[in-house]
Amino acid sequence: MNNMIKLIVMDVDGTLTDGKIYLSNNGDEYKAFNVKDGYAIKKVRESGIITCILTGRKSNCVSFRGKELNVDYVIQGSSDKVFSLNALIDSLNISYDEVLYIGDDMNDFDCMRKCSYKACPNDASIEIKKISNYVSSKNGGEGAVRDIIEHFTLI
Repeated sequence: MNNMIKLIVMDVDGTLTDGKIYLSNNGDEYKAFNVKDGYAIKKVRESGIITCILTGRKSNCVSFRGKELNVDYVIQGSSDKVFSLNALIDSLNISYDEVLYIGDDMNDFDCMRKCSYKACPNDASIEIKKISNYVSSKNGGEGAVRDIIEHFTLI
């Protein structure tokens, strides 16, 4: 068990999902989440690590999935992820040295650079791969989050 990590922050599109956004004729949004990722998120939360979903989009299905997995913080519609992450870290009285950030694209870059622990799915952008401590062999939405959690021996 890694005792240094106190908070895991996860992006949604391209990280917890395959990055595809499905829209109905009525504008309802659908996303596919991986059950293996969900299991790992629940287990890591049970071990006492704080969990957070941080996304720039807003979606009812993300709220539902976060609640289903007992994610501690679901921050949606963030136009400034660094500001949102700073506020969360300050409120928790922890430092960036205690954060694992899992992201996949440039909207995660500035947050990831601040964190001591950073990881991404295999299909993340090249820039994200370059700054990551760990690149999963799995793509976003295909168990990458679980693989990353297991790599950092959090469950």
